[in-house]
Amino acid sequence: MKTEVTFDSAGLRLAGHLYTPDGAHSGDNRASEPRAAIVVGHPGGGVKEQASGLYAERLSRAGFVTLAFDAAFQGESEGTPRGLEDPAHRIEDIKAAVSFLSVRDEVDAARIGVLGVCASGGYAVPAAATDHRIKAVATVSAADIGAQFRDGADGTQDPAVLQGLLDAAAEARTAEARGEGMTAFPIFPESEEQARAGGQHVFEGWEYYCTDRAQHPRSVKAMPWSSVDRIAQFDAFRFIGLIAPRPVLMVVGSEAVTAPMSTAALARAGAPKELFRIDGASHVDLYDKDEYVSPAVTKLTGFFQDSLVGVPAR
Repeated sequence: MKTEVTFDSAGLRLAGHLYTPDGAHSGDNRASEPRAAIVVGHPGGGVKEQASGLYAERLSRAGFVTLAFDAAFQGESEGTPRGLEDPAHRIEDIKAAVSFLSVRDEVDAARIGVLGVCASGGYAVPAAATDHRIKAVATVSAADIGAQFRDGADGTQDPAVLQGLLDAAAEARTAEARGEGMTAFPIFPESEEQARAGGQHVFEGWEYYCTDRAQHPRSVKAMPWSSVDRIAQFDAFRFIGLIAPRPVLMVVGSEAVTAPMSTAALARAGAPKELFRIDGASHVDLYDKDEYVSPAVTKLTGFFQDSLVGVPAR
């Protein structure tokens, strides 16, 4: 069952979808007992109706209470400027979601995990590193958005690109102080031709967010310039070692340009930890293509059952 919910994150009301397993509220006493729960964070630019909602719904079928929500400044959640990507607030959003679940009757507060998709994979790690209420961490196509802005998704970006972005962000802040209003930059190419020219990763992002494949009217298509300097100094995996001995699972596609980010992150993590590759999948394939999502969900289900429920997957 999907229920619309709201909760507070640093003074802003966030909108979420709470998924509860069928029978969780039936007359069966065992069915109504508090369950393990999972917070599911969306990719940068995404909304709860896209990849995070898909994973939340699928994991609820496996018996977990799950929560997919829109980050502050995005989707149906509060916050201006609209579309702002603020890593510090995104981490706070995850902790606020854990707080929300912790006081729900249907949730066992001692058994809460986090799943981050894409950029939220990079936010889930620091959230868990400093919040001991989070008992297990998993990611799908994890991305360190800070590293992506600094070095590019594949790590080969010319350093001048970031310097140009920071110059533009500084100018935008000054212009706003002069009363000229907030300005933003597009995060996707305007056409399929331009998207294909940007390579596989750029094209797949454009196809997912800007075509009938998965586009949504509330997903972010432009980002305020004031996001750039916030993102540029963010280091998603710096403190991943603080999560141990709580378990970490990182799911990647074998063809994903971002896969090395998860490999490098786990090299800095303590045990227990695991990298799980899905053959043939790219970064964005794991957002919605069932031939890749299904094995990811199977792996995630077993991971969370072992780490939150203590019962092996059936």
